[in-house]
Amino acid sequence: MDGQFHFTGNFVFVGFGSITKAVLPLLLEQHEINVNSVVVVAPVLEDSQWFEAQGITLVRCGLNPENFRQILDRLLAAGDFLVNLSVNVSSIDLVSYCVAAGVLYLDTCVEPWEGGYENPSLSLSERTNYAMRYQMLRLRELLDRGPTAVIAHGANPGLISHFLKEALICLAQELKTPVPKTRAGVDWGVLAMEMDVKVIHVAERDTQCSRRIKRPDEFVNTWSVDGFLSEGRQAAELSLGTHEKTWPVDAKCHLFGSGNAIYLDRPGASVQVKTWTPEGGACLGLLITHHETVSTADFLTVKRSGKVIYRPTVHYAYHPCDDALLSINELIGQGWRPQAKQRIMCAEIARGGVDALGVLLMGHAKNAYWYGSLLTVDQARTVAPFNTATSLQVVAGVLAGIIWAVRHPDRGIVEAEQMDHEEVLQLARPYLGMLTGIQTDWRPTDCPTHLLRGEPEAIDQWQFEQFRIA
Repeated sequence: MDGQFHFTGNFVFVGFGSITKAVLPLLLEQHEINVNSVVVVAPVLEDSQWFEAQGITLVRCGLNPENFRQILDRLLAAGDFLVNLSVNVSSIDLVSYCVAAGVLYLDTCVEPWEGGYENPSLSLSERTNYAMRYQMLRLRELLDRGPTAVIAHGANPGLISHFLKEALICLAQELKTPVPKTRAGVDWGVLAMEMDVKVIHVAERDTQCSRRIKRPDEFVNTWSVDGFLSEGRQAAELSLGTHEKTWPVDAKCHLFGSGNAIYLDRPGASVQVKTWTPEGGACLGLLITHHETVSTADFLTVKRSGKVIYRPTVHYAYHPCDDALLSINELIGQGWRPQAKQRIMCAEIARGGVDALGVLLMGHAKNAYWYGSLLTVDQARTVAPFNTATSLQVVAGVLAGIIWAVRHPDRGIVEAEQMDHEEVLQLARPYLGMLTGIQTDWRPTDCPTHLLRGEPEAIDQWQFEQFRIA
């Protein structure tokens, strides 16, 4: 979609971490948006000189349940835009506020207030992403359509759902499968079912490395340390496909909502699964909980007469950078107690590192097909300051989501799956390096037969138990 969209309101960003710093220079360059003023609200405002020089107002304050309305009332008016890139700030409360105030909204994940992930008064089920998404969907049911609130729209969750749609279209072309359509457009669940897609990994591998050695009691990462700590210590979550024959021994089901996902009685950062990306091929990933695991399962579920007849197994399989893996191992060894020091890699990242982020569709006639972004740190640095390959992929989702909301300002609460993937990818493409689709013959059972789980001739390649290591 071309043309000028005359957004002339104010922007308020909540949080001043790596993603806010990475997205602001690109937002200021946008031709579709006339940025009137930008305010950043955060409890910590380190390394702010560049942003102050651009006329960005910095407010040193943390939002909490008692003060957020009063603070936002001073900063926002109808027609403005609130971008929530923080941790420990309730997405539910901010969305409710924005709907009432006539303010556009975007976040990159559904967050609770501080302490929500460890609240002892809540069950493990109530502290999952499944539960937080359920609360957001309940809010959507209660509210009128209202101003657009784009939920969970960074790289993943966010762009990954648009990659999924593009991957399904590309795979359909490879398999010469007709694309089923309804009045609303492509019937994505039926398409996946007809192509016999059994398993979908959000398969990501980060090979960026620092020129500074990780020190003991230091957590090092290429994006938010607090964000990784939060999701890594949450219970692992996945959807279990209709083709699965067994139930993981440590799996639990939810007693509310659609029941499209399960969770494991272990933190996601301690669960390893086999996966594959074009960057390095086969590898081990961490089964980290993510919003898109649950939303994708909903999106692709096919029912007949009220009964589920198709759903793929869906989960995240994340191989973070080596320093982050070392940090996770140290974290687990310390009884999941966070390290005393944190460092987000940026300027010290050596040249040549890549973040390969995509969807891996498995079990169909072409075996496995990966589609996604291959972005180097060197490419990221040419686009904008304060970026790594990882942060720029998130920024691409944030920026595309902001522009989409400005173009479609009255859609109410929307997830990535409700957005036009072609429009979003057109907006994000300049920041994603190489977008590509690659077929692979890799399978999770590609190993010596004596290491397989079960007799080789009787193994079902695409069962979750064949992917899981620990």
